Amino acid sequence: MIRSMKYAATLFALLMMVVMPQQSHASDDEKEGLFVVVTTDDAQTQMMAMVLSTQTVKQGRSVQMLLCGPAGELAVKGSEQTMLKPIEKSPQMLLQGLMKSGVTVEVCPLFLPNKGADASVLIDGVTIAKPPVVAQKLSEEGVKLFTF
Repeated sequence: MIRSMKYAATLFALLMMVVMPQQSHASDDEKEGLFVVVTTDDAQTQMMAMVLSTQTVKQGRSVQMLLCGPAGELAVKGSEQTMLKPIEKSPQMLLQGLMKSGVTVEVCPLFLPNKGADASVLIDGVTIAKPPVVAQKLSEEGVKLFTF
């Protein structure tokens, strides 16, 4: 019981950071950031990926996101959205906000062919990843890999 309460309190605190304005403490030369890979279909885990990515952007760092497997559905027009408390937003809503902030969002190159679809089903701004470009980004100094 106490463990689940701690988890709930931590989740609540992290979600609240999305709605509270944050000051950027990073200088212009501190642009290291995250490469975030989301594969899960679990809406709460997807939301945490978006929350942490949003906070990273607010702190002046770069974020690049790759959606693979079931998480690729986040980038499909008209996909089902799960509204999550306490902020009553969906992972897709935060994803859109990240893209408006300049975050590059791509789907794995295997996602669309195995869905039987083409790029026309993707929301505006989402592209198909190119493995050599992803490998290059992951090898850059200062880039941390987060997977969800």
